[in-house]
Amino acid sequence: MIAGVSTEFTPPGPESFDLPPIIPGVDWFTKPVLVAALTVVVIVWFFWGASRKAAVVPSKLQFTGELAYNFVRNSIARDAIGSQEYMKYVPYLCGLFFFMLLNNLAGSIPLIQFPTFSHAGWAYVAAVMSWVIYNAVGIRKHGAWGYFKHQTMPAGVPAWLMPLMIPIEFISNILVRPISLSLRLFANMFAGHLLLGVFVLGGEYLVFESGKVFYAGVGVVTFVMGIAIAALEVFVQSIQAYIFVVLTAQYIGSAISEEH
Repeated sequence: MIAGVSTEFTPPGPESFDLPPIIPGVDWFTKPVLVAALTVVVIVWFFWGASRKAAVVPSKLQFTGELAYNFVRNSIARDAIGSQEYMKYVPYLCGLFFFMLLNNLAGSIPLIQFPTFSHAGWAYVAAVMSWVIYNAVGIRKHGAWGYFKHQTMPAGVPAWLMPLMIPIEFISNILVRPISLSLRLFANMFAGHLLLGVFVLGGEYLVFESGKVFYAGVGVVTFVMGIAIAALEVFVQSIQAYIFVVLTAQYIGSAISEEH
């Protein structure tokens, strides 16, 4: 509590992310679920509308849809997977990217202002789904034993080093990847939204409830900094979606490549 301030300021914390159900008694139907459902509707509507009346001379919507699709296909799937097989993974990577992007940007959209992946469970599910896919395609191509060798026995390593390398490579390539994927995404969304809440709510508190001119002036500065952080958050939200999908594509490329 600040000396001379009329009421105590309670900063936002982890408990601020525990949102009540939208419909009383339906515990699973929370704001993140609603936001995720809305983003699915928006993505389906956008790509359906963009491709519904495809023409040689594209409309603005078709041009935007092709631009979005080509970004994922060329800049992520083709570059990261780097094989003739990359096209079969484009639908998953495209859907994952735009689902993740919109759910992250939801934290900066007025009236929503909550990034879905600031709940750890959503990040874990996305990471496990990618983990299952890249391991499955690797096993399908190399066989179970071949894939294990591919991921844990680097080419060119002396045989006497293999007892040391195999557990290290197994932990790094098989166990740690989904953990690092999920934690990177979750931590950035959680910390960014929490920081934004501290600046905005703290600034509002100092301006309207402090009762002191000096504190009100500090509150204005704090609020302005909160706006700057909100702009930075848009960049972080976008880049985290990109990083997650790029890493997923790289893991798929590593799983199906001929050499480790």
